[in-house]
Amino acid sequence: MIERRFSFLIAGLVVFFVSAVLWNVSAPTRRPARADAAADSTTLVAVHADTKPAAPASGASDTTVTRGGQSPAPPAPPVSAESGPSYMELLARSETRRRIRASAGYTYLNEVVAQSEDSMLHRWDNRILSPVRVFLGPSTAANFQPSFLAAVRGAFERWEEAGVPVRFRLDADSESAEVRFKWRLQFEIQRTGQTDLTWDQDGRLVNGVVTLATFDPAGRPLSMDDVRVVALHEIGHLIGLDHSSDSTDVMFAMTKVRDLSSRDIASARLLYQLPSGTLR
Repeated sequence: MIERRFSFLIAGLVVFFVSAVLWNVSAPTRRPARADAAADSTTLVAVHADTKPAAPASGASDTTVTRGGQSPAPPAPPVSAESGPSYMELLARSETRRRIRASAGYTYLNEVVAQSEDSMLHRWDNRILSPVRVFLGPSTAANFQPSFLAAVRGAFERWEEAGVPVRFRLDADSESAEVRFKWRLQFEIQRTGQTDLTWDQDGRLVNGVVTLATFDPAGRPLSMDDVRVVALHEIGHLIGLDHSSDSTDVMFAMTKVRDLSSRDIASARLLYQLPSGTLR
């Protein structure tokens, strides 16, 4: 009887140990977590460029362009997960492009856009009731004549007579002016004038500097009428136009005519009928 109970006990122990072995084999192995487990995860972060609207002074977010010279690349637009023009904005840009294409032949705005490195229209915004403040003063540069100031004023009047809807007040002081005229003896390259413009991210002009020479690149002194023609060309840049490829336009790179052409006038008028900003 005792031997029988002992046999049951042995059999029970054998069953217990076998069960334990089978449990260890079948149970999943738990490994310790790696210290660099976080490196396997990817975190999506929206990157926002640090930009700000332009003020009436040059800043890091503004674009300054030398008309007739080399234009520095515009600042990169903000990158955001939610950025991008709306459907209505894209529709408006498409209509602007259509109107520019349709004007080919009697304006050169298509050439202006093609020359623009940022594919933008640049112009002054609502400056009839609030004219652009311009400083126009004398100079001690050789060959400067007081009549040169009258020549520049006459060039502004000519553009105004052409119907361009922007006004300039020529009696501002140098501190409050948005546009400053400067005089120099001569340029080192083939030009007699230069216009530097600053605009905001929407293509609205905010300030500018116009520099006029008193001698041409060959060393010949400029006359009053020469200065008037150079001013006509530079004021064309000042209102937002770039160069035309037609030598009969005053906005031809090497100006050959003495007055605004019908294309100069039509291009400026159309520019101010269209919204400033990108066409992309």
